[in-house]
Order: sequence, then C-alpha cells, then structure tokens
Amino acid sequence: MVIKEALKKSIELLEENNIEESMLKAKIILANLLSKPKEYLFINEKEKLDKQVEESFFEKINELCNNVPLQYLTNSQEFYGLNFYVNNDVLIPRSDTEILVEEVIKHIKNIKNVENNIKILDMCTGSGIIAIILAKYCENVNITAVDKSEEALNVAIKNAKIHNVYEKINFIKSDMFENLKNKYNIIVSNPPYIEREVINTLSKDVQNEPKMALDGGIDGLEFYKIIEKNTEKFLEKGGEIFLEIGYNQKNSVSQIFSKKFDSINCIKDLNGLDRVVILK
Repeated sequence: MVIKEALKKSIELLEENNIEESMLKAKIILANLLSKPKEYLFINEKEKLDKQVEESFFEKINELCNNVPLQYLTNSQEFYGLNFYVNNDVLIPRSDTEILVEEVIKHIKNIKNVENNIKILDMCTGSGIIAIILAKYCENVNITAVDKSEEALNVAIKNAKIHNVYEKINFIKSDMFENLKNKYNIIVSNPPYIEREVINTLSKDVQNEPKMALDGGIDGLEFYKIIEKNTEKFLEKGGEIFLEIGYNQKNSVSQIFSKKFDSINCIKDLNGLDRVVILK
C-alpha cells in the first residue's frame, strides 16, 4: 500500500468512528512512524510503505478509533516550546500548566541576593514538565521532583535526560510527603483535582489517561488538603506555594490555606478562568 492509499483508508476509518480532525491525526501518526515531517507525505504520496510500518500505522489508527489519545500513539506532546515524551503512565501536559510554570519562573527571577540555591519541590511531577522547565530556564535552583508512581517517574527521568537537566533534578518516589525530609523555599504542584464522580463525564480520550493523575477525591480537593497539612514541616519560613487549580476551585482552595497564609492570589488562564493560586 502506498502512502496516499494508507491515508485515504485511515481517514475513512476515523470518520466512521466520529474522530475529529481525522486527516490531520492520520498524517501525524504516519509521519511520526516514518520519522518525517507531515509535508513528506504529500510530496511522496506514491511511495510504498514497508509492511511493518503499514501494520503499525493501522494498529495505531484502530487505537485512535478506540479513543486512545493521539499523544500516547506518537509518544509526544509539546509544552512550553519543547517536545516531551509521554505514554499512558502520565497525564498529557496541557497548555494551561504553562501559566503555573511562568508564575514560578517570574518569582524566581525576582528573588534578589540569592546566597544559596533556591530549593524547589515539584509535587506530583508526572511527566516531569514543571521540574524540567524550571531546571532549564532558572539559575540557582535545587529541584526535587516527587511522584507516587514509579512508572511516571521513569517518564520524568527520560524527559530530564532528553532535555539535558537530569543532573539538576532529584527524583524521589513518594506518596506525597511520605519520603521527604527537607524544607523548601518553593512548593509547586499540579495535583489531581477533578472530582471523582466527574471523571466519568469527561471525554473518552481523557478517561483513557491515568485515573491516578485525574482523581482529586470526592470533592477534588484531597491533595490540596494534604499539601496544607504539611506546609509547616516542609516549607521554609517566608516560602511560597504555587498550585494549579480547577476553574471552579479558587474559593475552596483559598479557604483550605487561609489560616496559614497572609497573601493568597489567583491568576487566570488565557480563557479568563481561575487557574493558579499563589500562597505567600
């Protein structure tokens, strides 16, 4: 089968299964398998596909028809201008989280007269995107990245090596603060924050992401409460916490931390929705 025929057949399959942007997704998958840009497919549409490539292509098309996210099929997702490896052990990075990263970077660059490295804890690191961006773009930082899932940590470590910051990050397998001993100047986290009952109402491709990375407990606030309980033990005096939140959680999260923090600010995302809470 030549490239043109493979794309035509795959697009028909995807459209039969009501998969949106079927042409674009088919091209992305095939170009990824061939390690070529999408433009290559048009220029070489009469090129015969290797049998193994053809079989792999239609296997992935069938998975896409079954609502497996495209990013898991290509093992790739862009975040903050960089390409990250992802698989079904980690949540797919969203552009909303760039707001969280930018606020932390802005804060670090505003800290003057740094005598010692700024100690940062990235709690629930997942694919490692937050820790890796901070390690790549910030000086004078000492970063610890934590996750309960060993599989997720393996993905984070792989990404850290891809982006040449592995030596700058200490990866720790821990159920939240369980295996930690040190105090940090900054705690940053994009924890699971979706209410448990809501998960089953999400799109089918999102439901194929790890439940552990989505489930924020009955009220969606379980992990914020754990972080709040551990602030005195793990946050340095004068330290700050940066948290990604759900669009409707500003008041609830602010209430959880209100007794321990004098300053609680909320930053909106590009859609005008509450997205990041900053605690000082």
